[in-house]
Amino acid sequence: MPPPTMLRRIGSLRPTPVDGDALVDRLRLTAVSAGYALAMAPALALAILSILCIPLGLVMVGFALAFAVVPATAALTAVHRRVSGALLGERIPAAYADASGTNLLTRPVRWLTDKARWRDVAFLWFSSTGGFVMSVLVVGMLVSPFIHLGGAIVDGGVWWWILVLLDGPLLVAWWCATPALVRGRAVAERNILGHSRVERLEQRVSEVTESRAETLDHSAAEVRRIERDLHDGAQARIAAVGMNVGLAEKLIQSDPTAAAELLREARETTITALEDLRSVVRGIHPPALADRGLTGGIEALALPLPLPVTVSLAVPPGLPAPVESAAYFAVAECLANTAKHASATRAWVTGAHTEGVLRLVVGDDGRGGADPEGSGLAGVAKRLAAFDGTLVVASPPGGPTVVTMEVPCPNP
Repeated sequence: MPPPTMLRRIGSLRPTPVDGDALVDRLRLTAVSAGYALAMAPALALAILSILCIPLGLVMVGFALAFAVVPATAALTAVHRRVSGALLGERIPAAYADASGTNLLTRPVRWLTDKARWRDVAFLWFSSTGGFVMSVLVVGMLVSPFIHLGGAIVDGGVWWWILVLLDGPLLVAWWCATPALVRGRAVAERNILGHSRVERLEQRVSEVTESRAETLDHSAAEVRRIERDLHDGAQARIAAVGMNVGLAEKLIQSDPTAAAELLREARETTITALEDLRSVVRGIHPPALADRGLTGGIEALALPLPLPVTVSLAVPPGLPAPVESAAYFAVAECLANTAKHASATRAWVTGAHTEGVLRLVVGDDGRGGADPEGSGLAGVAKRLAAFDGTLVVASPPGGPTVVTMEVPCPNP
């Protein structure tokens, strides 16, 4: 969502009382409409050229023309996405098809089969027809009274003064209709340039399918890890305990000293096997997380690190256990990366649960350059994706590194 300052700068689309701020809002919205109206000229030119690219492509001229028209169209629609998105308080994504790996001949073909590019063409025609009319109406209702007044003063004709008298209702109409007309155009642009409902559903199904596959792979890997740890650790040690106890039973009459030594080894092996079991359980669900909740668990993570870590969390108890576990291990991975690779002097973890979203931020003052596609952070992103969560990494060279994680979850 665009920042509030941007919305205030463009103008308000909500009904406001008749005061100075409301007048400034109407004037700003009228200025936006004037910009929309002026954009009709390049939009119409690009719309015509976009259609001409197809037949001219048969003689190769259209290919060269497309390399000028398509980027210019994308630039124009990007401006409208930003402005209309700011007016509506939301983001209007472009989501063009990936054209990497194409050459001068195959790239226009990729553009031709891209639905997002065709939405841009539809927007061009809207901007030069119906959208232009909506914007001109807003500007015309405000400008016409001043034109009539100027004509009455200069010419003095009675018809000019009649028009001036009739401009009162026109100004009232400008005041009342401007927010609706500007919003109507912004909504139309959002519907044209954004994804259709079917496309959004298809994208959502694809994301859910991918997330489900990754979750199953992660679960299978966890099961294999647990089986390996049990087989190589606790299971082998418990088997050794059984063998030592059996030998001790045979030697207890003939060689009590050897039997006692075997029992001592069995006792030590039992303690080690218990530690192995605790380690396996800790990997499934950390005791600190189970006993102290997410805040206490993250505080426990920060204590053994070789650098000061500030933890400031406003997370209520009672969040879903799978979400808490995913967030805990995500923070653990980020802090481990900080300790190993960042060369930082301090780190911090902040977070809160507001409006049904758990938001955690892990940062450090290290050297930066963290790779979001690296195995550690990529694994964190996959773990959060299973809960529709997101991970954003900001790590310019020289630092600082800030990792922002958001996971939707209901209020406890």
